[in-house]
Amino acid sequence: MAFLNEVAKKKEGLVNGHRLCPGCTHSIIVRQIMAAAETEKYDIVAASATGCFEVSTGLYPYTSWNIPWIHNAFENVASTISGVEAMYKALKKKGKIDKDIRFIAIASDGGTYDIGLQALSGAIERGHRFLYICNDNNAYQNTGNQRSGATPFAANTTTSPNGSVIHGKTQSQKDIMSILEGHHMKYLAQASPSNWRDLMNKVKTALDVDGPTYINIIEPCTTGWGFPPDQAINMAQLAVDTCVWPIYEVVEGKVKINYKPKTKLPVEEYLKPQKRFAHIFKKGNEGLLEEFQAQIDRRWNWLLKREESGIGY
Repeated sequence: MAFLNEVAKKKEGLVNGHRLCPGCTHSIIVRQIMAAAETEKYDIVAASATGCFEVSTGLYPYTSWNIPWIHNAFENVASTISGVEAMYKALKKKGKIDKDIRFIAIASDGGTYDIGLQALSGAIERGHRFLYICNDNNAYQNTGNQRSGATPFAANTTTSPNGSVIHGKTQSQKDIMSILEGHHMKYLAQASPSNWRDLMNKVKTALDVDGPTYINIIEPCTTGWGFPPDQAINMAQLAVDTCVWPIYEVVEGKVKINYKPKTKLPVEEYLKPQKRFAHIFKKGNEGLLEEFQAQIDRRWNWLLKREESGIGY
C-alpha cells in the first residue's frame, strides 16, 4: 500500500486528452513506465516512433505528454534517442548541462521487430545509454492491422487473411528477445501491464543500467485483436498464464523467469476471446491449434532449461 501511495503522488508523465481507442493498453503501460521512473533523482526525455501511440498523444498542436517528448519517423526512434543522448553527454562534459537525464524510446512491434530493427541494433551496438520500450500489439495496427514480424502464427490480419488458401499468418512470431540478446546487452526483459509491479521494477532496473536496455511489453489491441474494450488487462494476463507471453528477464545473458503460472493454461483460453483467431476453432482447422500450442510449449520449455542452466554471456 505504501508503494501505491508513493506512486499516486507522483507527477504524471502522460496526462489525459489523448485519442487512443477505448480499452487501449498503450496509455496504461506508459503511465506505469513513467510512474516507475525515479524523477526525483533524474529527468526523463522520451521519443516515440510514428504509430498508434504517437498519433494519439501528440496530434499538433495538442499533446498528452508532460515531459520533453520527441516524435520521429516510423523506423528511427532508436537513432533519434541515441543522437539526443550523445548530445547530452557532450554538453554535460562541457559543463553546459548539470542535470541527470535518462532517455526512453517508445515504439510498437512494426517499428521494432521490422522497419526499426536496423536503427535499434546500431544504437545498442554503439552502447548508447537509453531504455527502449516495445509496446507489442502484434501487428501494424495504426495503418489497419497488417501483419508484422510480431504477429503470431495463424492470426488473421488484412495481409495474412484467413481464407481458402491460407488460414492466417503462416509464419511463427519473430523472437526479438533472442535477436537482441545477440548484442550481449546487460539487461533486457519481457513484461505485461497485468503484472504492473513486475513491469515497474523492470523499468527502474533498466533505467539504472549504464548502457542500452530493452523491455518488450505485450499491448493487447481491442480493435485489431477483436475483444471487448474492458478486457484488455485480462487478455494480457491470459497471455501470461498460457505462457504465450512469458514474464522474464535476461541479466548478463542469464535468464530469470519472474512468473511461473501455478497451472499453465492451454493456449485456447487465450485465443478463444479474440476474433483474429476465430477460424482456428472451426472444424477442419484443429491442426492450427495443435501447432500453436506446440510452438508455445517449445519456447516455454527452452526458457525453463536456460534458467536452470544459469549460463550467461
